[in-house]
Amino acid sequence: MTSNNSVQVSVLGLGAMGSALAGALVKAGYATTVWNRSPGKADDLVAQGAQTAATAGDAVLAGRLVIACLLDHASVHEVLDPLSNELAGRTLINVTTTTPAQSRELAAWAAHAGVAYLDGGIMAVPQMIGQPGASILYSGSADVFNECKPLLDLWATSTYFGEDAGLASLYDLALLAGMYVMFAGFMHGAAMVAPAGVTAGQFAAMATPWLTAMTGAFQGFAAVIDGGNYTVEGQQSLEFSNLSDLLAASSDQGISTEVVAMVQGLIQRQIDAGHGAEGFARIIESIKQPG
Repeated sequence: MTSNNSVQVSVLGLGAMGSALAGALVKAGYATTVWNRSPGKADDLVAQGAQTAATAGDAVLAGRLVIACLLDHASVHEVLDPLSNELAGRTLINVTTTTPAQSRELAAWAAHAGVAYLDGGIMAVPQMIGQPGASILYSGSADVFNECKPLLDLWATSTYFGEDAGLASLYDLALLAGMYVMFAGFMHGAAMVAPAGVTAGQFAAMATPWLTAMTGAFQGFAAVIDGGNYTVEGQQSLEFSNLSDLLAASSDQGISTEVVAMVQGLIQRQIDAGHGAEGFARIIESIKQPG
């Protein structure tokens, strides 16, 4: 990619994320064509300098590089399957959220259609695009990643994980798993204190520094897990980590115990298997081997 003006880019899908991606391209001077299934979503982008296409086919024909940011895996096929001939010889970067298996299937579909394919997992909300802290993970064609990196870096920090098109999605969803479970833990805590007249905002002010500090434990857990020895000294044991009091207090407050019970179940399975004196990190074995 020699200059922004020489690269014709088409963006399919103008939800909040697709609009943010397209807006960053227009702002950087890329000739950008946009398409969305429902009308009206392109108006702001057109005012900024984008071109709008009446159909997805018109959008594909307008750009050598096609960005798909659609609802889901099925939507990608619904939009692109009829356009395989038009896509042949072009480059497709798909940043639609998919599972690793779906990403690999799309890569195989693209290869059959003669399309160079790169898969992306966006670790950001739309407002973060183009800002510090945004990250997008990629896997698939190394040639596409290297050629398009100046464009990709407009959106976020770009990290490439290799030719296996499913790896970006795997990392994306694994990171989201940690995020959503953390969010659920916060909400459980907020629900616990609510009957005492504590607002969620007041609880958040306490939870934020506490949870931030606790992320420092990740590397210690990782070292134990990678070493495969859950008896290393200095760990909090599974028996000490028993969450019965937390479950009882939650019940006393009249709230659901589901979030905490899930963790207690992971702990208890390892205790029942005779590992109660070993470290808390051992619950990963409960996760790796579903009961």
